[in-house]
Amino acid sequence: MTPLLTQMPDAAERAALLADDPLWLVLIKTVVILLIGPILTIFLIVWERKAVGRMQNRPGPNRVGPGGYLQSLADAIKLPFKEQIIPDTADRKVYFLAPVISAVPALIALAAIPFGPVVTIFGEPTVLQLVDLPVGVLVILACSSIGVYGLVLAGWSSGSPYPLLGGLRSAAQVISYEIAMGLSIVGVILYAGSMSTSQIVESQQSGWYFYLLLPSFVIYLISMVGETNRAPFDLPEAESELVGGFHTEYSSMKFAMFFLAEYVNMVIVSAFATTLFLGGWKFPFVGADHALNQGWLPLIWFTAKLFILLFGFIWLRGTLPRLRYDQFMRLGWKVLVPVNLVWIVVIVTVRAIKNSGGLSTPQILIGGGALILVVVLLSMLLPDKKVPEEDYVPVTGGGFPVPPLDLQVPEHTPRQKALVKAEARAAKRKPAAVSSGREAGDGDS
Repeated sequence: MTPLLTQMPDAAERAALLADDPLWLVLIKTVVILLIGPILTIFLIVWERKAVGRMQNRPGPNRVGPGGYLQSLADAIKLPFKEQIIPDTADRKVYFLAPVISAVPALIALAAIPFGPVVTIFGEPTVLQLVDLPVGVLVILACSSIGVYGLVLAGWSSGSPYPLLGGLRSAAQVISYEIAMGLSIVGVILYAGSMSTSQIVESQQSGWYFYLLLPSFVIYLISMVGETNRAPFDLPEAESELVGGFHTEYSSMKFAMFFLAEYVNMVIVSAFATTLFLGGWKFPFVGADHALNQGWLPLIWFTAKLFILLFGFIWLRGTLPRLRYDQFMRLGWKVLVPVNLVWIVVIVTVRAIKNSGGLSTPQILIGGGALILVVVLLSMLLPDKKVPEEDYVPVTGGGFPVPPLDLQVPEHTPRQKALVKAEARAAKRKPAAVSSGREAGDGDS
């Protein structure tokens, strides 16, 4: 069977190997994929706290274990044993189900990610991937988006207005940035000609998509930060505004499951970005038949790319302040989505021209540069913005008017004046006090 597989195309070879996996090998892959998220979460928590502490010139965890590297294990032991506080107004069934809905889909999304080429495990040739679906891209998007149901249900079932507001923010945020993320993947699908994750990796043999489709890559990076509710886009939590967001009323192990889901989602979107734009498990500048792309070495290259993207999350958290909610939604709907739509039209046009044989790649680049230059020149010819009049009322970033500097504040409000008049009328209606004659006579004597 091995000589037959070597004559097949790579896609057919991978499909045949995955179909021939014995049950014990499928179980091993399943257990490893389910453990990747929690293990990386334990590492990421310590890494993030130490890296952000280094950036902000303060010590990170340094008490538990050598150098503080066992802090995550201490937290993992502490959280299950903390007291569980359930609000009296909570819907208990949904309250318990919401953390599960957030965590479980995040754990299974890595099943469609290709981690490496064909390898041998205990003498059995296989592929470092659990399932290779024709619509693997859609499966990963679906798994990463189901978690928002857990956030919304957590806010609603807590029976408190603050978690409810955090859950509604989560729904608006994830829906907005999932649209931008999905549109950024359209360019990759058009270039690769497939929605299979393994085929997308193979199609990047001639060049990685992060520079061939640079706008799509940048938009995906911004969208994945908003998708995972990470700073500076952590509006669903918004500690400074909503106490703690959707998980305000959660404690103990249920809170830990939300915490786990956040970090596992970071791993998923980073692994997805590696697959879509960074060549997956391939080493740069060498062919697929090179020794660096054979055996277990590609797993190292995939992990290195994954950790570079994960460090980007930490870097953003340690440097950028949180955006206001209106700024955040404006960025998603008025910038990322329109730019994505225009970029998709450009990709389709370029692909159509190249497939028809009308123009070469240098000619297309020269024409695109000339078009950009014309747009820039036209933008410079636009009239200047009108200067507002002197009596114009300035507004803040949120569109709310600011009171003028010469505002005269009355000494009494209309309600206070009405109360004074009412008291005066009541005093007139009250009969006057009359002293008795006996008291007057006693005084004379």
